[in-house]
Amino acid sequence: MTNDIRDRLTAVPFVPFVIYTTDGREYPVPTVDHAHVYPNRSRVSIYTDDGREFILPGLLISGIGLSEEKPVM
Repeated sequence: MTNDIRDRLTAVPFVPFVIYTTDGREYPVPTVDHAHVYPNRSRVSIYTDDGREFILPGLLISGIGLSEEKPVM
C-alpha cells in the first residue's frame, strides 16, 4: 500500500486523497507536502495544517481513495 501512496504523491497533477487505517481512521492528504513515505517504505508520515504529525506503520494502512470515493483495498 505504501507504494500506492508514493505513486499518488508523485502523480502529476497531484490529486488529493485519503489514507484509511485498519482501526477505521481517515487521514486526508490535501497536498503533496502533507505526507511522506519513508525510504524503506515501512511507514508513512502524515502532516496536518495545525502542526501535528502522524506516523503510520505500513501494515496498519488498509486503503486509499479520493475524498468522495470508497477506499481501494
